[in-house]
Amino acid sequence: MTAGWAGRLRCVAVAALLAGLSAGHALAALAQPAARPNIVLIVVDDAALMDFGAFGGEARTPNIDRLAGRGAMFTGYHTSPLCSPSRAMLLTGVDNHRAGVATIEEILPPSQKGRKGYGLHIEPGVLTIADRLKASGYRTLMAGKWHLGHGPGQLPNSHGFDRSLALDASGADNWAAKPYMPYYKDAPWFEDGAPAKLPKAFYSSDLLVDRLIGYIDQAPPGRQPFFGYLAFQAVHIPVQAPKAYSDHYQGRFDAGWEALRADRAARARQLGLLPPDAEVRGMPAGARPWKDLTPEERRTYARGMEVYAGMLEAMDAAIGRLQQRLAQRGELDNTLFVVTSDNGPEPSDPVHAGGMNIWMALNGYAWRRDGLGEAGSLNFIGRDWASALSAPGQLYKFYASEGGLRAPLVVAGPGVAPGRRIGSFAFATDVTPTLIDFAGAAPQPGAVSVDGRSLRPVLAGEAEATYRPDDPVGVEVSGNAALFRGDLKIVRNMPPVGDGRWRLYDLKADPGETRDLAADRPAALQSLLADYAAYEARVGVAPMPEGYTTNRQLLSNALRRQGQFLGLGVGIAVVLAVCAIGALVWRRRRRALFTPPES
Repeated sequence: MTAGWAGRLRCVAVAALLAGLSAGHALAALAQPAARPNIVLIVVDDAALMDFGAFGGEARTPNIDRLAGRGAMFTGYHTSPLCSPSRAMLLTGVDNHRAGVATIEEILPPSQKGRKGYGLHIEPGVLTIADRLKASGYRTLMAGKWHLGHGPGQLPNSHGFDRSLALDASGADNWAAKPYMPYYKDAPWFEDGAPAKLPKAFYSSDLLVDRLIGYIDQAPPGRQPFFGYLAFQAVHIPVQAPKAYSDHYQGRFDAGWEALRADRAARARQLGLLPPDAEVRGMPAGARPWKDLTPEERRTYARGMEVYAGMLEAMDAAIGRLQQRLAQRGELDNTLFVVTSDNGPEPSDPVHAGGMNIWMALNGYAWRRDGLGEAGSLNFIGRDWASALSAPGQLYKFYASEGGLRAPLVVAGPGVAPGRRIGSFAFATDVTPTLIDFAGAAPQPGAVSVDGRSLRPVLAGEAEATYRPDDPVGVEVSGNAALFRGDLKIVRNMPPVGDGRWRLYDLKADPGETRDLAADRPAALQSLLADYAAYEARVGVAPMPEGYTTNRQLLSNALRRQGQFLGLGVGIAVVLAVCAIGALVWRRRRRALFTPPES
């Protein structure tokens, strides 16, 4: 069977899954929620809107797909364009600036350090969902990426989690406890607030699920409800997976990124993620034509995507083991699952950055087709594959276009009608109030108020939308910003990819953001800009320094950190040597693809 026919049959099967239950039948089958369900919040790192099989993706994700079939798929859910701000909002229900995590430390300019909201840790008085559920009698458990503050008082054990295995960094190797970029000296893993010793051999998705299962098994079934936060490293850089999973996709991406973007756009129409007559742009200006790559380059880049799909499948298999264990404990039917992504796909190419070849050699990394994605491989997908994956949206992680903000969201379990498709707008801050609602958690006097709203009414079919047409919802991270109101959205993307100019789109008719309405509807533009100005003032958005770009700031911050690691004298010498050698390497490379940083 050809890849094209396989894709069409897969799309038909997914469409049948989604359409199999009428709304009336779904509501009739609505399970009565238990008074205190278990809750599992799963966050995938850098997954695109269409990466899960139920959303039309290429990877095999049967366990997530089953949750989508017996629960609800949100197709209008949005988040922030970067990991830490998104996670702060997901876990607190509070805007990222008010929560204290305006951006990520790797790209923070000196002019913003010390400002309120830019401490890059959860502020005093801001409660996590773990804080709130623990106060209501839940056991609170976590395994995975944290990246919301360092050291005593800022790790998960100080924010409501009874047990936690936490990576306090933007990412790390998936096969060993080592860093993946020069900003870090090591891979800072902590268990219950103390430095953790990881097994000698592990794969991250399996390690995290094993640890969460171990925490769950420390109490007998049914005695006390639990909240589990499972924050995977998949599919963040380094993109790594067991070879057996990656090999499932041999040849699947050989047609290149232009073909993948067109294929996803077609499936988006068939699945209702895109109106039938809506436009979708092709690959962005500056993208390399797939045909211009050498045969060896095409094989290497295609293998990188095979590993990406394998990493998603390996993660899904780990989720399946968690579900199986809950079934063995008799708790699966009373567990509410939430599965989402923190932002859109990752465009960065760290491998070809100046001087990176030296750092990779010193840290046991290589980038070559043989063994790509396996131990010792620093694999990435890069800007062109990220542009393809973000279809039907524009751009990707870091930016406030739909490719960076529109993410998958699945909610399934007691109290959720099966087979539901919810197209109304939802935002990252809505997850915590939704979980508070399902758990019946008591209010916490003196806590910072949440910004989000419970999605439970739309999940139960009691409301068509969570927000009124005149309710504005804003988001800003490192100058990239958007504001939603009804069907309209204004968006500003900063250099190096954007130009800092505000644009206006009608997302209902044009979710691909292909027709800027700013000139045609100036009154609407000014009205939304006024709403955005009010949002900035309310949450405390700090101005960006002149000439700021995320890639330059990352380089500056990483060099400064390396100097701190090595000591001043040695650090300066090494930094100068790396810069000089890196500049030579950079000039000699035919394609220097480094785009903004990973987080």
